[in-house]
Amino acid sequence: MPRLPLSRLAYSRSGDKGDGSNVGVVAYSKPIYEFLKTALTTERVKEHFREICFGRVDRYEADNLLALNFILHDSLGGGGSESFKTDAQGKTHGLGMLYLELDVPDSLEIPPPRNQPR
Repeated sequence: MPRLPLSRLAYSRSGDKGDGSNVGVVAYSKPIYEFLKTALTTERVKEHFREICFGRVDRYEADNLLALNFILHDSLGGGGSESFKTDAQGKTHGLGMLYLELDVPDSLEIPPPRNQPR
């Protein structure tokens, strides 16, 4: 069972939702999406962002888009013009999510590497 970064399985988009960030993860295929629905839990995402996310993590499933959407509450230091953070709108949180590593079953067909974070 190889350990792979999420960037091999999906792409992401992110932005701000007030004092929280919104991180969307879109799987490259339906089998990958089904795997991510079981492996990419709110607890796993909360642990991955433990140094910046001080609130709860909510997850929403968009089966028709092969996407999972996460809201990281209390992750932007007030958000927008209130925050002293360099990234007050959470634009880098999507990239940060792609560094999360998962143990992937050998049976899951993984597409060839794309331009991915190093």
